Amino acid sequence: MSSASTRTPTEGRERLSYRTIDLVTIASLGVAFGVIFWAWGKLYGVLDLAATIGYPPAGALLGGGWLLAGVVGGLVIRRPGAAFGTEVVAAAISMFVLGGTEWGFTVLLSGLVQGAGAELGFALGRYRRWGLGAAVLAGVLSAVFASVYEWNFYYTDWGFAYKVAHLGFFAVSGAVVAGLLGWMLVRSLASTGALDSFGAGRDAAGEGVRA
Repeated sequence: MSSASTRTPTEGRERLSYRTIDLVTIASLGVAFGVIFWAWGKLYGVLDLAATIGYPPAGALLGGGWLLAGVVGGLVIRRPGAAFGTEVVAAAISMFVLGGTEWGFTVLLSGLVQGAGAELGFALGRYRRWGLGAAVLAGVLSAVFASVYEWNFYYTDWGFAYKVAHLGFFAVSGAVVAGLLGWMLVRSLASTGALDSFGAGRDAAGEGVRA
């Protein structure tokens, strides 16, 4: 008989309920990524890929970095709402605590949208899949949500072809930077023992999960 078939309702609720360490870790990851987001925002104009190659939608290839918090938070905490919460905390930190960015309040709106996309990716796996496939799906959906949001707030004058190209570039960046690199980052942290209190740490110690 499989472990899934013998799991009791109480065990299922415990798997999805939050512990104090989960909430503390969401806050800690949010702060850490908020600092990274703020620094990345300062460099973003310098690393203007769209201007460099002369094709505006290509700038979305740099967008995956903004999506890392949600993917990493989801992979570490493994609870409903963790991906969304981590991304929103990171956006709030980068906007409010660190003196803001040139994008103002829209940073928080972006965090809400990006976090929702990452959360959907893990929800589609019923919060049971935490491998590379789940990470890439969360990164891609976060990118899709972010791209559509940006069409309506930043690129309202773009034609359909530009918007589709932007979506494609963003999805690639979401898959590689947020998905693949986010998954590798969590695996690396788990291998050090830093995540022993979480499922990711138990996976590193030998418990396999399905991708």
